[in-house]
Amino acid sequence: MRDILAIPLNEEENIVIASDNSGSIGMKVGDAVQVSYKTVAYYSFRGAVMECISSGAEPFAVVVQNFCGEEAWEDLLQGMEQGIRELETVKIKITGSTESNFSLNQSAVGISVLGKTKASENTEKLMYNAQTRIAVIGSPLVGQEVVEKEEQIVPLSVFARICDLEEVVTIPVGSKGILHELNTLFENVTFTEKNVDATVEVLKSSGPSTCFVAVFPKEIMHKLISISGCYFHEINYSG
Repeated sequence: MRDILAIPLNEEENIVIASDNSGSIGMKVGDAVQVSYKTVAYYSFRGAVMECISSGAEPFAVVVQNFCGEEAWEDLLQGMEQGIRELETVKIKITGSTESNFSLNQSAVGISVLGKTKASENTEKLMYNAQTRIAVIGSPLVGQEVVEKEEQIVPLSVFARICDLEEVVTIPVGSKGILHELNTLFENVTFTEKNVDATVEVLKSSGPSTCFVAVFPKEIMHKLISISGCYFHEINYSG
């Protein structure tokens, strides 16, 4: 159902592992997108930590695989620490390794976030009914858009607040787009371009999880709109 690995720790808890990769994005001459390594790490961390939290887990550690060179490490660290600060109440430790024997022509970073969740956490697909409401929080952006349209990216603090609501199920939107994530969540309906009405592009890549899907009962829509503000985009299903 989700892009995570859940491993039993004991009878009460599971370890959840979520990962995100970044390639050809950074400060090397051969990179397709030129941005600081702080930015690279921040958005790679976002993708992994959002997957972890949306599964019901509480993150406690980050493991970084750095192929950008030793000189990039401090900037990478700053980017991840920025993300951790945005989560406000979460304490996460960072470790990792740098490829220092050989230099790559393009930047590459791999990040894994580890979290803990209750072993009883429900991972079954959802059933759509008349009370179901769906929204996309944030906008799907990829590549240079992430830099140029930063104001459309949902903050991690907003994501964390919505995940704290018991009635809401969330899933980050990655490179396969909104429709893919919707069809990952639900058991009894299939979402297509024809039966979905939205003000955001449902097939477009959301790159480093610049937005996420929220599924909730209609009774709390006002609460989600209050938390999300301008990032709220309702999805209407007409199947």
